Amino acid sequence: MNGAGSEGDHDTDAHASTAEDMQRTDIRRVAAAASRIRSAVIFVALDAMWIVAGYSISEVAYFHNRAPAHYWLHFVEFLMVAVVVTVSCNRLFGLYGRMWRHAGADEARQLILSVATSLCVLIAFWPIGSTLRIELVPPIVVIVGAMFAGAGMGLLRFHSRLFAWQRGSKRMGLRVAVIGSRDAGAAAIREMLRSPGAGLVPVAVFDDDERSHGLSLLGVPVVGSIDEIPKAASRFTIQQVLLTIPNPSPELVERALRAAENADVAMKILPGVKDMLNEPNHLAGLRQARAPQIEDLLGRTPVPTDLDAVRQSIEGRRVLVTGAGGSIGSEICRQVSSMNPALLVLLDHDETHLHDTAATLLGPAIQALVDIYDREAIFDIFEEHRPEVVYHAAAHKHVPVLEQYPIEAAKTNVLGTRNVVDAAALAGVKRFVQISTDKAVRPSSVMGASKRLAEQTVLAHSPEGAAYCTVRFGNVLGSRGSVIPTFSRQIAQGGPVTVTDARMTRFFMSVEEAVQLVLQASVLSKGGEIFMLEMGVPVKIIDLAERMIRLSGCQVGIDIPIEITGMRPGEKLNEVLCTPDEEILGTSHPYINRLVPMRAPADVFATDIDRLEQATLLRDKESVRTLLFTAATTDEVAATPHREDGRQELRETNGHGANGHATNGHASNGHATNGHSAGDSEVVAPVASNGSGAYQHEAAPDPFSWPELDDAEDDLRLSKVLAVHRSDVEAGPNQVSA
Repeated sequence: MNGAGSEGDHDTDAHASTAEDMQRTDIRRVAAAASRIRSAVIFVALDAMWIVAGYSISEVAYFHNRAPAHYWLHFVEFLMVAVVVTVSCNRLFGLYGRMWRHAGADEARQLILSVATSLCVLIAFWPIGSTLRIELVPPIVVIVGAMFAGAGMGLLRFHSRLFAWQRGSKRMGLRVAVIGSRDAGAAAIREMLRSPGAGLVPVAVFDDDERSHGLSLLGVPVVGSIDEIPKAASRFTIQQVLLTIPNPSPELVERALRAAENADVAMKILPGVKDMLNEPNHLAGLRQARAPQIEDLLGRTPVPTDLDAVRQSIEGRRVLVTGAGGSIGSEICRQVSSMNPALLVLLDHDETHLHDTAATLLGPAIQALVDIYDREAIFDIFEEHRPEVVYHAAAHKHVPVLEQYPIEAAKTNVLGTRNVVDAAALAGVKRFVQISTDKAVRPSSVMGASKRLAEQTVLAHSPEGAAYCTVRFGNVLGSRGSVIPTFSRQIAQGGPVTVTDARMTRFFMSVEEAVQLVLQASVLSKGGEIFMLEMGVPVKIIDLAERMIRLSGCQVGIDIPIEITGMRPGEKLNEVLCTPDEEILGTSHPYINRLVPMRAPADVFATDIDRLEQATLLRDKESVRTLLFTAATTDEVAATPHREDGRQELRETNGHGANGHATNGHASNGHATNGHSAGDSEVVAPVASNGSGAYQHEAAPDPFSWPELDDAEDDLRLSKVLAVHRSDVEAGPNQVSA
């Protein structure tokens, strides 16, 4: 009984609580409705006052206080009709129940339409009044009165906007000069005037359009061009410059930045109007104004991308990305994830970077913690997930580090790439894209040589009928360990900023742009291509350092010095994107070119890779270094002209490559040995005549060491490798036996 009673008490309490909640909800609804009605009634009453006043002023002005007898009685009847008609039209066009503080052009248009409609209705009463023999108000009084009434109702609704400029002139806050007098500039000024809490006061506008000079934008004067900012800074007490032009060119950002520096004021860049409108808070755009970044000074015209074609190649398909934790790989994952793949597999050997990339994706993804050098593990992953599209971005990329660790470069960049390509071919992957670098062209570094071999690996191991390709481009802005983060760290530490050579130049591209073009190139591929991205004009590294120092608000050489340290092993002064022997063909995309690649002879290349793998397993560092360079140049030597006797200058015999010398598993400095060290006095060389394959002993040329790259216009390492090749060739015919 007690339990039942207790349960009944709980039910009673629950019902009582529900009733109280419903009652409170009803009260709130009634209160909100009463508030809306009260606001509407106030607006109706004020509108009626303006209607009566407007038509009365028009009437008095027309008759000059000499109206006909009994006219005022009829005019009062007209005023009653005019009030009813005008208020009804206002209601019809939604002029009641609005928040007029943020009213704009749409609300003004509705008000004009309402006044025009009411005027037409009142004029339409004229023939009816004539039929009833009622003395009518003259039409000119009706027209002018409607105009006065409309002006009054507009003033009632837009007074907060009409006098915003006056309030702004008296406000306290950061005095801002706006660059740009078009829509974006107007939107920024409007938000500043609307929002005193932002603490921004627009005081001047600057624009290169001379037609706008001397005018005003929302009450703010348009003073002159961007170059006039320093002169006007003291007159308007400018404290900040705000660049509001959407997608400004690097030249424009540079001019604005220099003008702000000369005026000794800070400069910020505002997101576009579209970004501001997408924000839930109308202040978000102003609050997101940021300091200029080096990307703004190196930016380019937005890349046109056929998103539909790219989406069709990815949507509903299984996609695998190697190197998913890297700068390029993670951006590929983000863009691919937005295109609704059936499955997205992120593959990387670094668990932290792998986890970080997965956390940034909008959709689900599978994380595969695998080293691409582990051939068995790679084959297992491909067998398990059966990807249809593969983006191969995994690679070691830091030039100075790989100069010290060539074995790691060979394991990941060459042998790891071979594992991925072979696993993809076995799993039936139909579309494969490898990310390459401009350092693979006439390589002077271990990193460049290994990436050159990676390109040749894709060409040699891709299956027939599948779209396997390589995309080659230069540096990406902001990638880990690149020059821009390095400079930023040095500037934050107070300098010096270190530049290896004042003449050095590099190509730069944003990571987003590079990935868009990589995805586009994958659609253009039919198999066996190397695509070269249009990188624009190379940038001098010392100019880049100076720009970044100025962006930080410091002076070059005074606050932050620049120190020339000298070129490091493996570096070049200038990078190129293709060799003279690679034919360049256009594509349907203006920023993507197709190269006709030079393929290394299949048997020579296979032997070179086998030798490289053996040296890697033996951890013979110097042999790996030498084999990387000699194998990376095999295709270039193979492309040289034939000799008069019809034989190619580079001998290819018995499947042994790399300078034409045979090997028994060990190599050093590009010369083969039969288990002997690099200093042995003899090597076994094949004879090229009669196809006999007979061997004769020949004296080995002296081993060479890589010279310092003191003149970066010449690729000294490559020149030395080619010299060794040609010396071997010249010695060959003299040793041919009868």
